[in-house]
Amino acid sequence: MEFDRDLDVKGLNCPLPILRTKKTLAEMDSGQVLRVQATDPGSLKDFPAFAKQTGNELVLQREEDRVFEYYLKRK
Repeated sequence: MEFDRDLDVKGLNCPLPILRTKKTLAEMDSGQVLRVQATDPGSLKDFPAFAKQTGNELVLQREEDRVFEYYLKRK
């Protein structure tokens, strides 16, 4: 999937992945896509909740080799 910005938060635990994601999304234009790579298992619940709460769209969520990828479209 194509994305406009990439954010690596591997090795960070809650709440840092969400805080860094929020900061990065704030710097982006509406409609742009951010890819976030995380290793915190808690992010599986955090990112869908974050997207719902903020109105940003969680376009895709997947896991490969214990790395979780989230694609968020800026509202």
